[in-house]
Amino acid sequence: MADDTGPKSAYELAMERLRKKDAEAGIDERHVTDEQKAAIAEVRNFYEAKMAEAEVLHQSKMRASLDPAEHEALAANYRRDRERLTSERDAKIDKLRRQD
Repeated sequence: MADDTGPKSAYELAMERLRKKDAEAGIDERHVTDEQKAAIAEVRNFYEAKMAEAEVLHQSKMRASLDPAEHEALAANYRRDRERLTSERDAKIDKLRRQD
């Protein structure tokens, strides 16, 4: 971080305002440990692979089908699967970040 003697960037000023706002709201700053970072990276890699697998399967099914109604159903299922995987990933990461 920059010292207090020189001019501050817009980013530094914004971060100061956010920290002050958090302090006023009673939100304490927590740092993520190296173990948590490793676990979070593992979760992200796992779900990235799951999403890639889902995309490959989706593309395969789309190529196999010529029916427009089936294409819509496949697209809806794919979106639902991606949203579910994203939600699961975010929940696991949030849980890891809150661990002490």
